[in-house]
Amino acid sequence: MRTIFIASAIASLLTATAASAAPPPVSDQAAIYKAAGFTKKAGQWHSGCGLEDTAISATPGAIEDYRDINGDGRPDALVTEGGTFCYGNTGAGFWLLSKQATGVWKLIHSSTGIAEFLPAKGATGWPDISVGGPGFCFPVLRFNGTAYVRNRFAYEGKPCKAPR
Repeated sequence: MRTIFIASAIASLLTATAASAAPPPVSDQAAIYKAAGFTKKAGQWHSGCGLEDTAISATPGAIEDYRDINGDGRPDALVTEGGTFCYGNTGAGFWLLSKQATGVWKLIHSSTGIAEFLPAKGATGWPDISVGGPGFCFPVLRFNGTAYVRNRFAYEGKPCKAPR
């Protein structure tokens, strides 16, 4: 029963995120996926996890958010992929990318979990990211100018004890 609830929550979150984001121009789509390390097979983008076994069911990669996330005037993208084979009970993974001044897409961070951008910000305007999944206490990552690193644990905006 809990697995069904988690899958439903993930689907709702991904649908809400997708509905709020404008799609990237066709000229950027392949570059975004390739910068995230994805390859195109049978018309769908995949990270490569589990593709050797055709019996594995997974949600292919999708650009769920495309906008200026860090306020630098250039577009950023959040790519997601789903499947319990690759991502366990969380059922999802994400890749955060940013278009550089040179026009090249750069991977900023990737992780297993469901990315939720928070109002608090780290270095260079990148928002903190709550990495959701099963349970009620999630890691919150903050950008330090070079990489996203764990900053705290929180649930619904309140501090919580890290799960063991």
